[in-house]
Amino acid sequence: MPIVTIKTIKGLLTKEKKQELHTRITDLLIEIEGNCNKKFAKFVIVNIKEEPFENFSMGGIQASPELFGMSSIDKSPT
Repeated sequence: MPIVTIKTIKGLLTKEKKQELHTRITDLLIEIEGNCNKKFAKFVIVNIKEEPFENFSMGGIQASPELFGMSSIDKSPT
């Protein structure tokens, strides 16, 4: 049973992008680990975890919406 966890910054992914990730990762694991057997999908677990910008840094610089050129991202704590 494959378990895939994606950790991302809260607000970067829309509901539609999350659904696409769930679908495409599941399809990829069906192809690779499930030998193209669609019934394998019921064993694939995909978990998308969102965390606030403050929990991330890049190159020693604490991440912020501005760092990504996205000043309208919700920065409220989860």
